[in-house]
Amino acid sequence: MKIKICGITKLDQLIAIDKLGIDFAGMIFYPASPRYILNKLNSKQVAETTLKLKKVGVFVNATEEDIMTMVDAYHLDLVQLHGDETPGFCKQISNKISVLKAFRINERNEKNIDWLIKPFEEYVDFYLFDTFSKNGYGGTGAQFNWKALQDSVINKEFFLSGGIGIDDTEEIKKFRHPNFYGIDLNSKLEIQPGIKDLEKIKIISALNNHQPIIAGN
Repeated sequence: MKIKICGITKLDQLIAIDKLGIDFAGMIFYPASPRYILNKLNSKQVAETTLKLKKVGVFVNATEEDIMTMVDAYHLDLVQLHGDETPGFCKQISNKISVLKAFRINERNEKNIDWLIKPFEEYVDFYLFDTFSKNGYGGTGAQFNWKALQDSVINKEFFLSGGIGIDDTEEIKKFRHPNFYGIDLNSKLEIQPGIKDLEKIKIISALNNHQPIIAGN
C-alpha cells in the first residue's frame, strides 16, 4: 500500500517525509486553501531537491496553462485534479502528465460510484475518493462511508482519502478492494494547516514497511 501526504508547505518537511519512505507528497495549488503553496515553498528549491517520492500538484478547476506552468516550475510527477474537471479536460492533461482524479463522496452519490467514475476511466491514471463538503474541496477532516467503495467495482487503482489519522490504522489494514492502491493523509497529521506532525507520520509510515502500528507511540 502506498502513502501520500498532502498539503506540504515546507521544504524541510518534504525532505523529512521522503526519508521516512513516504511514496507521494501533495502540494496544493488552490488559492483558497490554507495550504496554498505558492507563497510558502520556492519552486526552484523544490525542483532542485533530489527525492525518491513522487511530487503531486493538487489543482481545483485550474486552467491547463496554469497547471502546466506549475508542473514545469516544481518538476511535478503527477497532477491531482480535485475540482469539477470534465473527462475531456482530464484527457487534455493526461496527454502531458499522469493524472489522479479526485471524487468527493457523500450519501447522495455513494450508491453510484461506478457510474460517477466511468466517464473518466479512459483518461486518468488513478482515482482518489475524498469526503464531500459543501464548503470547499478537500481538507475536511471528515470521513465518508468506506464500505461504498468496497461495494463498487472501480476498475482503476485508487487512493482512500478524507479524515484519515493514526487512530484509523487498524481499519485501514482491514479495508479490502482489488484496486485499493494507497491512502492520502492531510489534516489529521498536522500541528496547524500546512505544518505536519512528523511523529505521527513516522507511525503511519510503518504501514509501508509492514511493521506493527500502535497509535500514540
